[in-house]
Amino acid sequence: MPTITITDIEAAINFWRQRSPSVGDEMRLCAPAGDLARCYALMIVNGWEAVSADQLEPAAHQAWQGYLSATQGKSKDGPAAG
Repeated sequence: MPTITITDIEAAINFWRQRSPSVGDEMRLCAPAGDLARCYALMIVNGWEAVSADQLEPAAHQAWQGYLSATQGKSKDGPAAG
């Protein structure tokens, strides 16, 4: 499985935040951003710079795949994982 860096996860979260901005008084993240944010938090707490795609929870993996599908080929400096 390809590895996903913390920078890639952050970019995917920002992608979903732009696509579906936070809502409510609590500024709740949309589901895909929230799913990826849990992985992001674990990476920070554990000091991981990257994770394997198969380590993602199913919902986070789906959000990651959606991000990749929407952004592939749009930037020469796009995500490292595929």
